[in-house]
Amino acid sequence: MILALPGAGPVETTALVLAQQPGNGDNGGQGEDFGKSSPVGFLLLLVFLVAVAFLVRSMTKHLKRVPASFDAEEPAAEEPVKQAEKSENS
Repeated sequence: MILALPGAGPVETTALVLAQQPGNGDNGGQGEDFGKSSPVGFLLLLVFLVAVAFLVRSMTKHLKRVPASFDAEEPAAEEPVKQAEKSENS
């Protein structure tokens, strides 16, 4: 079935059909309260933001304790221990 309005081109007809509201009263779940937030939702959002702030603070503290390099810092300090072990074994 082709829907055509007298004197209207295909673009105008398509725009008119797409702009119409459903006739059965169903507006896609967008009722009177659609898009409004409740105080409980706002409180939950604030709790999440505070939790994220504490997690970032904790992570920053832990990252400051991490050494810049995991390489052996004092290889000279380990050599005398090895030499002492060799002298004990001989």
